[in-house]
Amino acid sequence: MMKFNFQVRFFAAAFLFLFINCIPAEQKAQHKLETKTIVIANQAGADIPLTVELARTNEEQRMGLMFRKKLDDGEGMLFVYNRDQMLSFWMKNTIIPLSIAFISHDGRVIEIQDMRPQSLQSIRSSRSVRYALEVPRGWFERAGITGGCAARMLPD
Repeated sequence: MMKFNFQVRFFAAAFLFLFINCIPAEQKAQHKLETKTIVIANQAGADIPLTVELARTNEEQRMGLMFRKKLDDGEGMLFVYNRDQMLSFWMKNTIIPLSIAFISHDGRVIEIQDMRPQSLQSIRSSRSVRYALEVPRGWFERAGITGGCAARMLPD
């Protein structure tokens, strides 16, 4: 009887441990990251503000905007890397139509591309960049932002 009680307690504890530590990706996606305001000067020279979540760690970058149900105009996610590199993104488990801007270390928008929800197609930067900025599809166009525009982060 004592051996049976030990086994029951052991399996109950193991199940509880697994249950607590296995948070679904959908719940993780609801966790908001640190936010900052960036400003991008559009073609007309107007400063366009954008509130971005910062994805700095490998885990934050891997999750990106997966499983999110909405992203409003004026919001985005800025992927921050430690060095310039060729970047590649896909839309696995991402249901929001997005546009992505690849941005150089000095804040210049190098290029903008549209991405399809749930697509496994890789969207690659044409050259080494330091940042990638995802926003609702078409936001860059609506805001008058194209390649060559300059972005900067506002101080806290």
